[in-house]
Amino acid sequence: MSTHNTIPAFGLGTFRLQDQVVIDSVKTGLELGYRAIDTAQIYGNEAEVGQAIAESGVARQDLFITTKIWTDNYAQDKLVPSLKDSLAKLRTDQVDLTLIHWPSPGNAVPVAEFMGALAEAKAQGLTKHIGVSNFNIALMKEAIAAVGADAIATNQIELSPFLQNRKLVEFAKSQSIHITSYMTLAYGKALQDPVIGAIAKAHDATPAQVILAWAMQLGYAVIPSSTKRENLASNLLAQQLTLSDADMAQIAALECNGRLVSPDGLAPAWD
Repeated sequence: MSTHNTIPAFGLGTFRLQDQVVIDSVKTGLELGYRAIDTAQIYGNEAEVGQAIAESGVARQDLFITTKIWTDNYAQDKLVPSLKDSLAKLRTDQVDLTLIHWPSPGNAVPVAEFMGALAEAKAQGLTKHIGVSNFNIALMKEAIAAVGADAIATNQIELSPFLQNRKLVEFAKSQSIHITSYMTLAYGKALQDPVIGAIAKAHDATPAQVILAWAMQLGYAVIPSSTKRENLASNLLAQQLTLSDADMAQIAALECNGRLVSPDGLAPAWD
């Protein structure tokens, strides 16, 4: 059975949100109708996300929860225990999706080892689906060699109108591996773009809605975050927006390799 239709197209990101701020964002999001929540061990907010979910009253089976294993926990003997810690913080006995967050720095833990450990976590029922994040084509090939393309639900990558990652996307598509886009709004920079502004005006939409609709129309999942109720509500409406072929072509032309996230010691050689 393919896992590739199982990732919700629209979710709530929690990167950089801490303490009460993340609790409020997640609770508001759930109240407004978000049902997919994306977190990570390194965000330091899994316990707060778990608290917000518990206090929301939304049934666990109605939610899709994603977390990501941090690089310190990739070794065969560390990955499963670290995920169990995450589950305890999130107050659930299973997450829906667990990702490898970044390639192992200096290849300290081989891809085959951590993908094997992640597959073991799935076999133990700790996660429904597994995947990767911030992997280039070469690393994706190694991950596929380790567990098979069918086992890899997604590659979560930075992807925005300014960084469309076409080579990587084409490769993922060829393997039927779903793409999840993060930083889709380019830290808000894309909201100022005049081309996007004009499209938004024509559709009586916000620039954020246009960008999120563009990504979803290309088949990507999106996980925007916000601390403001009106933005959380407004972003959700991107799901109702349909862009024309001309709109899509104009946004396609904004590609400028505008990468914003490439931490030294973590980032692979990008394609």
